[in-house]
Amino acid sequence: MSETYEVLAVRYGTRQASASDVFLNFGTYGEPDRPLGMDYFFWVIRSAGSGRSGPACTVVDTGFSPAGGAARGRTTLMDLASALRAAGVTPDDVAQVVVTHAHYDHIGGLPAFGAAEVIMTRSEYDFWTGPLAHRALFAHSVENEEIRYLQAIRDAGRLTLAGRSHRVAPGIELTEVGGHTPGQAIVTVRTGPGRVILASDAVHYYEELERDRPFSTVANLADMYAAFDQIREMEQDAGTSVVAGHDPAVAERFPAFGDRDGVFLLTAAIDAQGGRCR
Repeated sequence: MSETYEVLAVRYGTRQASASDVFLNFGTYGEPDRPLGMDYFFWVIRSAGSGRSGPACTVVDTGFSPAGGAARGRTTLMDLASALRAAGVTPDDVAQVVVTHAHYDHIGGLPAFGAAEVIMTRSEYDFWTGPLAHRALFAHSVENEEIRYLQAIRDAGRLTLAGRSHRVAPGIELTEVGGHTPGQAIVTVRTGPGRVILASDAVHYYEELERDRPFSTVANLADMYAAFDQIREMEQDAGTSVVAGHDPAVAERFPAFGDRDGVFLLTAAIDAQGGRCR
């Protein structure tokens, strides 16, 4: 029998942006510019029961580091340790960290999880350790030290490089979609009520899916559009919820996790007042 889980979104940062910042070639749409908030999340997947075969806890992405956020003028709402505590997690609880892509706001906290297996797509790793990664329009989205850390954990045998589809654990799947980055991935999670799609930066804002509007940072536009289509098709399955990667609307579409500020319950698999992963 497949493991089932609860999934939490943890909002650790924010910034003020605009539609012209966020959407590729926004002037194409013939609309006036408008302000848009951008929130920063990572996600926690916890087993819905004890005595199962799945991991104690899986974290999807790890947020930006203090240096990476400060260099780009981002506002930190909670440091990583505080954000983990708000979700009832310590680094020692985390058996696996899934990296959806290698941008600064998704891998900056990796060193906190020194005992965890780290999983990402091979094409993402190969790109950021390859000859094109230093070009300015790619390089501005990463921190060199963080890419070197990925190389170090690969040398240490802790980095699993996945193909286009990879079973992280029973009921948790990583799927490469590309578009935003060469190896951008999404994560699907089987829960009691249905399936949760952690779209990460394949869908920053729900408007991208609803109005077919690509994000401004894109490695392959055709792949980004194809990812929209793939996620829309997946969303047709009954009980499926898509979770956008940076949309403040996540806080409106999903309930708060008990009384924990900045943490949102994406499923109702177990009691929202629960404390630890297992």
